[in-house]
Amino acid sequence: MRISVFGLGYVGAVTAACLAREGHEVYGVDVNPEKVDLINRGESPIIEPGLNELLRENVQTGAIRATTDFREAVQHSDVSLVSVGTPPKWNGEPDLSYVFNVCREIGLAIHAKNDSHLVVLRSTVPPGTLSKCRELLLRYPNDKLVFTAFNPEFLREGTAIRDFYEPPYTIIGTDDRRAEQMIKEMYASVKGPMLTVKPEVAEMVKYVANTWHSAKIGFANEIGRIAKAFGVDGREVMNIIVQDTKLNISPVYMRPGFAFGGSCLPKDLGSLLYHAQSMNVTVPMLNALRASNEIQIELAAQEILNTGVRNIAVFGLAFKSGTDDLRESPSIKLIKKLLGEGIRVKIYDRSVYQARLMGTNLAYIRKNLPHFEELLVATPRLALEETEMAVITYNDPEFSRVLSEAPDHFSVYDLAGIFNEPPRGVKYSGIAW
Repeated sequence: MRISVFGLGYVGAVTAACLAREGHEVYGVDVNPEKVDLINRGESPIIEPGLNELLRENVQTGAIRATTDFREAVQHSDVSLVSVGTPPKWNGEPDLSYVFNVCREIGLAIHAKNDSHLVVLRSTVPPGTLSKCRELLLRYPNDKLVFTAFNPEFLREGTAIRDFYEPPYTIIGTDDRRAEQMIKEMYASVKGPMLTVKPEVAEMVKYVANTWHSAKIGFANEIGRIAKAFGVDGREVMNIIVQDTKLNISPVYMRPGFAFGGSCLPKDLGSLLYHAQSMNVTVPMLNALRASNEIQIELAAQEILNTGVRNIAVFGLAFKSGTDDLRESPSIKLIKKLLGEGIRVKIYDRSVYQARLMGTNLAYIRKNLPHFEELLVATPRLALEETEMAVITYNDPEFSRVLSEAPDHFSVYDLAGIFNEPPRGVKYSGIAW
């Protein structure tokens, strides 16, 4: 394929060199003539292991060349990858002016070439940016000439060449089959699955990935502080934690939904925070976990109240399915808030209804919902009678089966994500979707 790469910084230089090695004809484009000269001499504009050798080899074979002339690059390519910078402004907002300026230039060049062209955005940008880029591109040619996609990169400095060939996945954000097919052809030698999603999803994924990496680093550092205060080696602790790929490093707990609860997570988090405070260890990230959890409950209550419904069936009282454990259940906190606002509530929870509650479990529910027995019903059908909305607090196959048969115009507020597709006829909404 004939490919032009706009922006010869870290991502652009590595991408251009790797694509050239795979037999593609690559044009590198940059406004900085010094970078262009370095590339044309087979020298890397950045420090990255193996990149100098790779560029030298590809320049010698003629597989890669660089220019400051965007028209020349577009004229000699069928695909343009945009990898220019998006530096932060003073308030943290990304400066997208470089992205938009490049798209205007590419649009002009496509118009002059008068031939179909794929434009792939690789810069890290907020959701909706590709749509704005497409508007800029279509100011010049007709829409049959231009098709677009967002293709985030997952390159780490120091291992970028290896990461190019062995990414966790290749994400193709597009609604255009032509764009999807061309990108798959471009990355034919790259390992791993290829996922085609909406552009906005792909744009969001890149932000989430980097934020998650930041959260992991912050979490490990705070655990390290507490461990050291206890006289424990935090590295040894975290080395054991990451070996658990069933729960700790896995998809488990990584779905947006309702707040966490139960007898373990809130208690153990609270204990850790207590000891951190007693030993004068500052852990702002861990302290924020409880506040964030409470906000999720407040958000659910407010969104339910905003609907104006007055009769609600809550599906799930325990903190998760398959248990009667009510301790620190976010459902109880939610129900208390709704009752305090004058909402009439029925509760269906098969395990709680059938259980013989005792001990601290019984004491907890009687302290927080003294008359909970009066709210419990024996079957989901009874819960739905004379109610306007079902609120789902955890994932249970019984809930999805019953609510998929709910009457038309009935409302379902899903805190657990039990439906991939909303049931027909009902007014469906979720806390994070």
